[in-house]
Formats: sequence, C-alpha cells, structure tokens
Amino acid sequence: MTDLVRAPGPVVMGVLNVTPDSFSDGGRYADLDAAVGHGVRLREDGADLVDIGGESTRPGADRVDAATEAERVLPVIRELSAAGVPVSIDTSRARVAEAALDAGAVVVNDVSGGLADPDMARVVRDAGCPWVLMHWRGHSRQMRDLASYTDVVTDVRAELGQRVDAALAAGVAADRIVVDPGLGFAKTAAHNWELSARLPELLHLGYPLLFGASRKSYLGRLLAAADGTPRPTAQREAATVATSVLAVAAGAWGVRVHDVRATADALAVWTATGRPRLTPVRPDGTPVDREEAIR
Repeated sequence: MTDLVRAPGPVVMGVLNVTPDSFSDGGRYADLDAAVGHGVRLREDGADLVDIGGESTRPGADRVDAATEAERVLPVIRELSAAGVPVSIDTSRARVAEAALDAGAVVVNDVSGGLADPDMARVVRDAGCPWVLMHWRGHSRQMRDLASYTDVVTDVRAELGQRVDAALAAGVAADRIVVDPGLGFAKTAAHNWELSARLPELLHLGYPLLFGASRKSYLGRLLAAADGTPRPTAQREAATVATSVLAVAAGAWGVRVHDVRATADALAVWTATGRPRLTPVRPDGTPVDREEAIR
C-alpha cells in the first residue's frame, strides 16, 4: 500500500459502515454477509480501498466502546482481506486499529488525526502502514461547538501541519502520511465550500490529500427544495461526483465516496480527457503558485 500512497492517483476509497447509525447507510450492512457482499461490490465498481468503520462519526453521534467497535469491523476485514479486497480501517482507537491491521487491513484512516488516542502513532509506526490524518477538533457530540476559525483554510492547514509534525516526531515515515481536511468535522457549510475552493493551499503541506464530501449535509442544503427541505441523502450522488472530480482536478490524491461506480466513471472521463487541472501542478503533484504559473 505504500505504492498506493505514492501513486499519482486518483485513488477511490469506498465507504463501508458497519454501524446502525451512520448518517447515510447506517444499519444497511450490519449483517456480516451484507457487509462483505457490499465490500466486494465496491471493489468491483472500482474502489482502490474499502474503508470499514464500526463507529458513527456523524455530528451528534454517541460513541461506542472499543470492544463493540472491534466486534463490528474485524469479521468483515478478515473476510474481505481473504477475498483479496484492500481494506482500510476507519477508527480513532489504537486498540481497534492494531486488531484491524492484524486482521488484514492495510491502511489506518483516523478521523482524529492521532489526537483521540496518543498510542495510534506507535501502532502505525510499528505496522509501517499508511495513516490518513484528518483535521479534527473533537468528538461528534461537541464538534458543532468547535467550528470557529479566523481563516478556515489557513487554520486547517496549520493544524494539519501540527498533526503531521507529531506523527513524524513519533517515528512515522513521511511516505506513509496522507492528510484530509475533514469536511463537516467542526466545519459549517461555508467552511466546507471555502476549503473546497482553496484546496490547492492545503497541498502545500507536501502530502497526498484525501477529500471526503460524499453525501454530506452541506450538499443536501445546497440542493434544497423550494421550501428549504434539504435534498435526501440518497439523492446527493451527482453533487458528490462533482465535488470528487473538482477535488481531483485541484490536486487531491484521492476521494472517499459511498457510490464508487459513479465516481470511478467520472474520474475515468477526467483521465481520458488528459487529466485537466484547475490549478497547475508540478510533476510531483505539488501546486504551482499563481505568480509562478504566470512566469
């Protein structure tokens, strides 16, 4: 999976929530056979990774204990890994991540960026696996109260930089690190749009960037009915595909989505068109400053 992190992308991460309360598909894949079947379909539809989560991180969600989280994810990871499906574990707990890696997971996707469990860096370092560090300020119950920024892009970049520095100081190899701006996590809709519009500024951190807007509430509000009713979750797919293509065109290394086929198809068109960029990039994928582009 190190090669996957170094790859120019775009990498598609398919979402598989084995929870009863996730905002989009909670309860649909709580059964082992249903979860494994869906994971295989995601892979067949074009997912480079299937991201398995056993604890909902939607705003306002209650936490579950580590034993429950592990009980939900480990059987699915074992089955999918045995079937040849590359799997990432979506967890902020070192104990769950370690068990998931032992069960066959190859990437740790940590929505807390290492803040929720200080032992996570050791687990990732010792495993030598890629680690997605997401921008995060607090657990689901409190995240709405933490959405205050002087400049959201500048602040998120600085705070992600701190998480990267902490990972490096703990001995995690630089080529194992991926960053994620954490759309919707202690972010308002306006913050999400600003981060999307200025995504290249986050690439100056120098690490592959994962972008995850799939079906989120700010898309539902954008597409609201005339009476203000947000577009239902299942009807936000076209908007999700649009955000994914725009993010990749802006320089994102990968996208995390629920409907893999739609996104993979759109990215195939983008690739066949010559991978046009919203912002000029160097051969290594780093963005070119406006002044440099003019020169």
